[in-house]
Amino acid sequence: MRSETNKAFGPKLMALIMGQDDPKKCSSAKLNRFGYVREIFRFSQIPANAIVLNPLSSLVLIPQDRKFLHHGLVVVDCSWERFKEAFRTGTRGVQRRLPSLLAANPINYGKIGKLSSVEAWAAALCVMGDEKEAELILSKFKWGPNFLILNEEPLKEYSLSGNIEAVLEAERSYFSRSEAG
Repeated sequence: MRSETNKAFGPKLMALIMGQDDPKKCSSAKLNRFGYVREIFRFSQIPANAIVLNPLSSLVLIPQDRKFLHHGLVVVDCSWERFKEAFRTGTRGVQRRLPSLLAANPINYGKIGKLSSVEAWAAALCVMGDEKEAELILSKFKWGPNFLILNEEPLKEYSLSGNIEAVLEAERSYFSRSEAG
């Protein structure tokens, strides 16, 4: 049975399921079971003005992107080994990359940018000022709250940035160019 607390999310969080991961380790599948995420299976199902978190995008997510949030926040749920292939197949939506952050998930702990789906949603929500929702979805994972602790300072600075240049400057101050890729 789905939790009643999911009503705050509505159709906001979406997962484009590529079927490349182990379903037992898939954070978006777990959030779907709680009713926090709507699964979609084709790029054509992404709303035109939804934010699509795309690590290959040249545009970084900024707090002002919140204006698109009511259209949806999409994570492409795919394997990190095949993510370039996944993002070549579709470009629908407002493409944004997350500023650099450290993963807290057990598979990629401490790696820059190798976030799980739940970490990506939480990071985007924090950057756009929805830290309470980020805390809620992360609370469903034993390691989830550690993501916010590990990235407390950069997330705060990203969320307070007034423009792209400020986000990029904050990113550079926390993660050197060679680390951030």
